[in-house]
Amino acid sequence: MTKPTLDHIGIAVKSLDAAKIYEALGLTIEHIETVETQGVRTAFLAAGDAMIELLEPSGPQSTVAKFIEKRGEGIHHICFRVDDIEAQLARLQQQGYRLINESPVPGAHGCRVAFLHPAAGNGVLIELSEKQ
Repeated sequence: MTKPTLDHIGIAVKSLDAAKIYEALGLTIEHIETVETQGVRTAFLAAGDAMIELLEPSGPQSTVAKFIEKRGEGIHHICFRVDDIEAQLARLQQQGYRLINESPVPGAHGCRVAFLHPAAGNGVLIELSEKQ
């Protein structure tokens, strides 16, 4: 199994207009997409080998909307790209780590994704992503 690599850092925002500060820093929006399964509109900005993903809730029931209501805008999760998401999830579950998704779900860019509970990541929500 190859070592996971940092894919992106997800930032919860009320509006994708929050991209302005990153654009002022010289980053550009590479891709905007609505991910119905996650209840968000996303904007990806390239930052070296990884991306910044801005997450705008698509409605008040979105988990991102609830996150912003509870904690305010800010870092929502970190995402690692993996080769075999099922194997990674099985290995982590065998080691006793708590998962939010026991099986991958559709994510942005046509990837399959799964989230680990923040308790597994010392309070940080961790996403695993496998490109199709």
